[in-house]
Amino acid sequence: MELAYYSDYAVRLVNSEEPARGKDSLTSVEAVRELFGANQSAARRATDADVTRFRSVRARLRAVFEAADSGDETLAVDLLNSLLLEFPVSPQISGHDFRDDDGRPLWHMHLADHPSNATAGYAAIAAMGLAFHLTEHGVDRLGLCEAAPCHNAYLDTSTNRSRRYCSDRCATRANVAAYRARKRLEADRSEKTGLAAESAQHSIAVGER
Repeated sequence: MELAYYSDYAVRLVNSEEPARGKDSLTSVEAVRELFGANQSAARRATDADVTRFRSVRARLRAVFEAADSGDETLAVDLLNSLLLEFPVSPQISGHDFRDDDGRPLWHMHLADHPSNATAGYAAIAAMGLAFHLTEHGVDRLGLCEAAPCHNAYLDTSTNRSRRYCSDRCATRANVAAYRARKRLEADRSEKTGLAAESAQHSIAVGER
């Protein structure tokens, strides 16, 4: 499993809340377990106490994305480093589930599950994955969706660093909103131009009397 995969852990956790919409799906231990995806062995360690702990880590991860999105690279790195110090990872070389044509293991780096509790394990993996993405691709590859009121986190993997939205749905909604705004502006300008023309014609008619 490539280390870049783990950065999705951070995105999933951050996007479990939509502050601008007043939505929060992280309200139960079942919701915590769903965040682990296929890693069910780690998910089974989650308890009710992890709900509050996960929310705390979520706020700190969102702060990393907010700093990166605002262009404050130093703050983003400092915030991420604090998470890495608090939740250290346990890297291991693994070859499970991956074989070459001769049946030999395809060795790769794997982040072992933290043994203490579900939150510590998840936070360690999420922070390390995000750190790998940041150092490999740049701080500006961490963003927040520009489609108000979404502001979900995303990782920009586009070739030209052009991503601005968390999903195609948000991109479409933003484009439609921008199109309608342009049409309203054009209509307003046309109306003002028409009124100005009528006013000028009236002035000429009055002057000719």
